[in-house]
Amino acid sequence: MIVIPAIDLLDNQAVRLYKGDYSQKTVYSERPWELALGFQKVGAELIHVVDLNGARDSSNINQETIRKIRNLAHNVKIQLGGGIRNLQRLDFYNTIGIDFFIIGTAAVLDPEFVESALAKYGSERILVGIDAKDGIVKIKGWEQDTNIHYFDFMKKLQIMGIKKIIFTDIAVDGTLSGPNINSYKQILDNFNFEVIASGGIATIKDILQLASLKTEKPLYGAITGKAIYEGKINLGNAILEVKSVS
Repeated sequence: MIVIPAIDLLDNQAVRLYKGDYSQKTVYSERPWELALGFQKVGAELIHVVDLNGARDSSNINQETIRKIRNLAHNVKIQLGGGIRNLQRLDFYNTIGIDFFIIGTAAVLDPEFVESALAKYGSERILVGIDAKDGIVKIKGWEQDTNIHYFDFMKKLQIMGIKKIIFTDIAVDGTLSGPNINSYKQILDNFNFEVIASGGIATIKDILQLASLKTEKPLYGAITGKAIYEGKINLGNAILEVKSVS
């Protein structure tokens, strides 16, 4: 398992939301690319970048900040999500060097787009972000319910050919209350996806617990943001500790 630091962008600032609520944000940096450089310096293999404006209303206000993150942190891979709902947006991010693309809302509303994305870029580069609260998938920046249980959604994705997913339990995201361990165990025991955990990670103990899950298949990675920004997790140390148990 790898530790994946997160940068959530809102109006070109690095922020964290509390339980996905846009009205409850904390700004951590007005120069997000400097965060990316810091993550690269301590050994991150992959950075998770989310365009919150794009996720909410498909706007492209953060595109130049994303480009700057990519250009400056050139020795680390970047996975990007938020507002990727058509091939034009996907192609743009490909041209600026984004390594992996996360499709969220469009995976629910436009499965044909997902199929086109898979055909063009392959299952290694296309991930689906599944964000759920009380078991129900939410879309459009977590502001709209779908009435679809995440297990049912995952069954469709598996048939479609998706190999990698990011699962976020919205109820714990940004709370530092710990990840939803049981959800990840159930997913890993019932599906063949490479799974990245997201939401609620507060301590190195949480990360090591995820890395040590007794399941059919280990987690691929764990995303953490707020805990790094607030000094609860030292990213460099976490990366080393996870390598020692993996």
